[in-house]
Amino acid sequence: MRLQYLAFAFSIILFSCQSSEKSEEDIIWTSLFNGENLEDWHVKIRGYELDDNFGETFRVNDGLLQVRYDTYDAFQRRYGHIFFKKPFSYYLLKVEYRFVGDQAPEGENWAYRNSGAMLHSQDPSTILTDQDFPISIEAQFLGGNGSDERSTCNLCTPGTHVVMADTLFTPHCINSTSKTYHGDQWVQAYLIVLGDEEIHHLVEKDTVISYYKPQIGGGNVSPVDSLIKLDGTPLKAGYIALQSESHPIDFRKIELIDLADYQNDRTKIKELVTKALR
Repeated sequence: MRLQYLAFAFSIILFSCQSSEKSEEDIIWTSLFNGENLEDWHVKIRGYELDDNFGETFRVNDGLLQVRYDTYDAFQRRYGHIFFKKPFSYYLLKVEYRFVGDQAPEGENWAYRNSGAMLHSQDPSTILTDQDFPISIEAQFLGGNGSDERSTCNLCTPGTHVVMADTLFTPHCINSTSKTYHGDQWVQAYLIVLGDEEIHHLVEKDTVISYYKPQIGGGNVSPVDSLIKLDGTPLKAGYIALQSESHPIDFRKIELIDLADYQNDRTKIKELVTKALR
């Protein structure tokens, strides 16, 4: 089947370091974050209008994009997301993050050292004022508590479904096979996103979960515009966003290789991704 073929193809490129005759000049990482300000990004926090960055939840300090809650008396389910200014369809995304400090008062227990990268997200301008999460595919970032196992780069599906093992996957979250990252250490995540075909999560260049045919469906988004949430619609493209879920987090690299020009050339995509991950 096609899904099995695609998975097999990427198992080759992600666990192989074969040399290539092509020039390294083909690899062009674009930095989505300039290290100086939030230019090119839009903030949406539950309960506030688009671009109202309540309490400077999202800020830049020492070259880092930071999520902080020092102005909050209590978190009060003010889930937030910061969106890059334009959508993408086929790409390789690299995100380096670390959890720091203490969780905001009244943050839910499940949100301890919890954040994520939202993929194929709905346009932030279509998110309702009181909507908690964008319709999207979430690469969930989790940090350890110092003792228990807690994987990262998991899959969560706010308002979406995916296919796994040729079956529509409808639960909200599923854990990856990654190890646990305790403390305030930096973690490097890679996300291979190929339109509505397939998505792979990698931690430190090791594949930890793969899935296929992302599409709108299911719950875990409320309230939501019924004209936007059209269940069964394939997610061919969308915005990239980073989360605020009540625990402070730093991002120091948010970089992307745009693969859209090669969406019909799987050989070229494999070549570029292999080089980028070497």
